[in-house]
Amino acid sequence: MRPDSDWRESPPPPGFGVPNAGSPPGVRRSASGRIPQWAIGAGIVLLVGLSSVPMVFDRYVLPAVLPYLPGAAVPPAGFEAAASPLGRPPASTGSQAYVLQESPDPGQPFAAYDPCRPVHYVVRPDNAPPGADQMIQEAVAKVSAATGLRFVYDGLTPEAPSEDREMFQPDLYGKRWAPVLIAWSNPAESPDLAGDVDGLGGSGYAYMEGQPYVLVAGQVALDAPDFAGILQWPDGRRYARAVIMHELAHVVGLDHVNDPTQLMNPEGAGVTEFAAGDLAGLAVLGGGECVPEL
Repeated sequence: MRPDSDWRESPPPPGFGVPNAGSPPGVRRSASGRIPQWAIGAGIVLLVGLSSVPMVFDRYVLPAVLPYLPGAAVPPAGFEAAASPLGRPPASTGSQAYVLQESPDPGQPFAAYDPCRPVHYVVRPDNAPPGADQMIQEAVAKVSAATGLRFVYDGLTPEAPSEDREMFQPDLYGKRWAPVLIAWSNPAESPDLAGDVDGLGGSGYAYMEGQPYVLVAGQVALDAPDFAGILQWPDGRRYARAVIMHELAHVVGLDHVNDPTQLMNPEGAGVTEFAAGDLAGLAVLGGGECVPEL
């Protein structure tokens, strides 16, 4: 399934004026404002030939046996699951200026990462701009602080971003859900980065009957050539880091919001930190359910 394009437009550098026609230089505009989930229709076809189910991995069929069979599409349940959340989100700011991603289940208000497990992430460093490691670390730390989720850096990876990313890759990452992938890319490799698009971000869903949907195996693709340009602006590093923060917020379940004072506004009106609405939404997403059955 091809995802709708998500993006984080570059805010204009300080001092840029508004031309007589069009947008200020550097402002990226989106046709859709929707975010990809990058979930692959896998289903459980190994035992009973169920047809693939778009947007989810389904552990419904013999969950205790399936993960150990050759070619299993899901990992063994409960990897690194603790008895209680590893962290707690901060108190809400009280702002309503946020939008959560649409839940795959109308009866479930939102899908989130399991707070009883660490959120592992890896970086594909090819073509990364100078200072990329520090920007990623700072962006991850800000999302972690805003959600209470514990992020763990697993190092570098050769994996490329893909709209068809497998959420379980035991040969590369072991018998667990694939970690969040943060990849420096370009439009040739990731066509959805073409034009006025600086980044893509989203996660997949995992599901077991009777349990809530849980986000897993997110990925972020960052347009390295665009970032090289952003970093030339006055205070460009803050703008570049804001793009990464925006995409990681999509990974954990936050959607675009119309309020121009929020970082999750798709117009990128010079905001470089999470604002009150962003923080309120991220706090909600840090309060997801623990699901050791997955």
